[in-house]
Amino acid sequence: MILDKKVLRARMRAERDRFVASFPDKKPAILVPPEFRDRLAHGLTVASYVPMGGEADPSPLARAAVEAGCEIVLPHVTGPKPPLRFLAWDTEAALIAGPFGLHQPVETADERAPDIILTPLVAFDAALNRLGQGAGHYDRAFAAFPDAWRVGVAWSVQQVDALPADPWDVPLHAIATETDWIFA
Repeated sequence: MILDKKVLRARMRAERDRFVASFPDKKPAILVPPEFRDRLAHGLTVASYVPMGGEADPSPLARAAVEAGCEIVLPHVTGPKPPLRFLAWDTEAALIAGPFGLHQPVETADERAPDIILTPLVAFDAALNRLGQGAGHYDRAFAAFPDAWRVGVAWSVQQVDALPADPWDVPLHAIATETDWIFA
């Protein structure tokens, strides 16, 4: 196990980029299993995200949520330290550029508390630990919304045997990939 998170992030980003590059025409889709659809209900708020670079695209999951009558929110970031805000997003509304290359709703959009949080990540393990980008945004969001169902969205090649976990790291409830789901 690589204990240095910075080294592991670099290695896993390179692995993810190689995987994505192996699909020049169309990336594989993240699976949407019955267990996910069973959790969706009209009126729930689902936090999704717009993928950057080689991140796995959560849109199949967000689409299933919309079909079930859920509201979609996206993270809104203002910098490295302030907490994520989850802002309402009409799937037809334009997004604005945010820090770190993010695409996000305008800051005046209504803030919502998510019931389900679809989470990008750099690496994960079978114990449902995740390695994020390193700023702690999602760990702080998980602490702020402890009752939200936390789902990591990743490519299967991002799985490692074990991840180093710090006391502030919050494990996920499930991981979605293009080949499988892992549930707690």
